[in-house]
Amino acid sequence: MPRPAVVFASGQLLTAECWAPQIAGLSRDYDLRLSDHTRDETIGGMADRLLAEAPERFHLVAHAMGGFTAFEVARRAPERLASLVLIATLAPNDGPAQTERRQGYIRLVEAGRFAEVVEERIPILVHPARREDAPLLEVVRRMAADTGAETFLRQQRAIMARADSRPGLPAITTPTLVVRGSQDGITTQAHFEEIVGGVPGARGVTIDDCGHLPTLERPHATNRLLADWLAGQASV
Repeated sequence: MPRPAVVFASGQLLTAECWAPQIAGLSRDYDLRLSDHTRDETIGGMADRLLAEAPERFHLVAHAMGGFTAFEVARRAPERLASLVLIATLAPNDGPAQTERRQGYIRLVEAGRFAEVVEERIPILVHPARREDAPLLEVVRRMAADTGAETFLRQQRAIMARADSRPGLPAITTPTLVVRGSQDGITTQAHFEEIVGGVPGARGVTIDDCGHLPTLERPHATNRLLADWLAGQASV
């Protein structure tokens, strides 16, 4: 019997290494795929690429920017989703303050200061107690370096132009799990509750003592959540 397919959709500046603990923990039971979020300048383009490369039916596990792609996938091809897991993401599009901050990042990168952008973002990516965690920060910096400045610019422009997904939340009929770290420096409790309350039947789980990167900061807790969730969707 073929293994159920699971597609991981990553956040900005993150690579497959973000999912390394989950790949190690789930690969025996699932056919794991990683969507390509490096080549497109729109969220719609990322969603189209994901759908073109994914199996006909799959579970989608999405983190941060990957959640924006997931919302687009749910709009375009809901019949292909066996279930949806949204980790550390949010439904609204950017307001003026967020847009200005991103434009500032773009200006820095275009001036050759990509490394400064990476260092500025690190404090908001991890739990405050992990900001001196050298092994974790080494992984974060390595993923950013592997992403590179040009891909970062494409991702920023895609994020800035994304749609507001809030009006479409009630139309998502796919079984949905929403996960947030309790000390996420990017998404808020209100963002979390908005998705959980907006998607019919969605289940929400908060991981304690965790920032924006649950897959790396709290890998065992994340793996347990995903294993239990996917097993519970076996009949879907």
